[in-house]
Amino acid sequence: MAVTSVVNLSEIKKYHRVDAEYFNPENILMENKVLETKAFTLWKLLKGKFISGPFGSEFRVDNYVKDTNFRYVRGKDVKEFFLLDDDNVYIPRKDFERLNKYSLQEGDILISVVGTLGNTAIVDKNVPQAIFSCKSTLYRTKSINTFYLIAYLNCKFGRTLLQRRVRGAVQTGLNIDDLKLLPVFLPNIKLQNKVSDKVKKAKNCYDISKTHYIQAENLLLQELGLKDFKPKYNLSYSTNLSNAFSVHRVDAEYFHPVYDDLIEKLKSKFKIGKLGKMAERQKIKIKPNSEGNYKYIEISDILIDIGEVDYTERPGNELPPNARMPINGGELIISKVRPTRGAVSIVPEELNENVICSSAFSVFTCSSPLKEYLYILTRSIIGKLQMERPTTGTSYPTINDKDVESIIIPILPESTQQKIAPLIQQSHEARKKAKELLDIAKSAVEIAIEKDENEALKYISKYKNGH
Repeated sequence: MAVTSVVNLSEIKKYHRVDAEYFNPENILMENKVLETKAFTLWKLLKGKFISGPFGSEFRVDNYVKDTNFRYVRGKDVKEFFLLDDDNVYIPRKDFERLNKYSLQEGDILISVVGTLGNTAIVDKNVPQAIFSCKSTLYRTKSINTFYLIAYLNCKFGRTLLQRRVRGAVQTGLNIDDLKLLPVFLPNIKLQNKVSDKVKKAKNCYDISKTHYIQAENLLLQELGLKDFKPKYNLSYSTNLSNAFSVHRVDAEYFHPVYDDLIEKLKSKFKIGKLGKMAERQKIKIKPNSEGNYKYIEISDILIDIGEVDYTERPGNELPPNARMPINGGELIISKVRPTRGAVSIVPEELNENVICSSAFSVFTCSSPLKEYLYILTRSIIGKLQMERPTTGTSYPTINDKDVESIIIPILPESTQQKIAPLIQQSHEARKKAKELLDIAKSAVEIAIEKDENEALKYISKYKNGH
């Protein structure tokens, strides 16, 4: 249904905006709720400073290196609350020193102002020496608890107000002048501190989650004798014509010896099987009910660092054509699109009603501890190399179900699998706890705005560590 609003000319002159989205009634209502609290200030009136990222010409992405600890934080690394830490890129020391005025400090807030707009993340103590890119704007202050501020910016009011300030049509963006005029809700210090505490505990849970995941991966690679394995990509190699005919491939990359070297290394030490024989691939596809509502999982809903599953809720008639794979909870899903990015996950058991995923996933069912073992293995260098080999396409590489089913699986003793499974389960539980804590923090801010600060304090005090 179309949404209309009538705006006085004086309002247009006041805000120097003529775009209809700015005057969307829902956006106006959300902003008015913040203003009605009287407990707000404009962002520009806080004692702090905004810093724009360096011009793109000041650093070229083809200058990334792998042998330094100086991180380059891209726009896509800025997500809700915290920076992604799964696909970091690094720059030479000389570039870090040259661009030092754009270096990050603990407590800084980054706002994505190009691309995916309005994401805000706080820089925590674990972020190494780093600079940020032109896709973000940095805010630095000592006058407010930034762990509270990041909760406000990520609650429904903060996100709506940020989105309201987006400008442009084809190339949209957020500029500093508009950010400065954003109302910042400032409840009493006690509530700010309690909200801040939940955000800090959530970050600690994320760190615990990652630690468990790394322990599981290290245990796997150690048991396979691949702890220090690094693929060696030779510049030249050869293959027989018969090999090309047998696989119907003529692209040189397919025949790189690194793939066969890995498989031979596994075969020489372990009994092996194939993924498609060890887990059952779901072949049933459905056509969603156009009148129903679904939780839809697509490739971008898999957070790469440990494979956490997110989803969007959509009516059946708004789902894309490839939303065809029914989910009952507990499945292992493996992306067939850009597979080496590691979009592999175990669907939470609680996602078991009206859930559907993209047919760009291969969906498998099996039980623990095999499920967790296959999860960590397919996300490791072992799985990624095997999914890299059969890819077709360059800018949008893909594989098919048969390729996924053909992944070679070294069969470790069940006792080893049983050591890996609880680490993965604990990793996912810690991640779940972190999300609960962040939801509590956001809800407390929203309750304070919509109802009362005392109500918010009562709400947040009920949860010492989460739901």
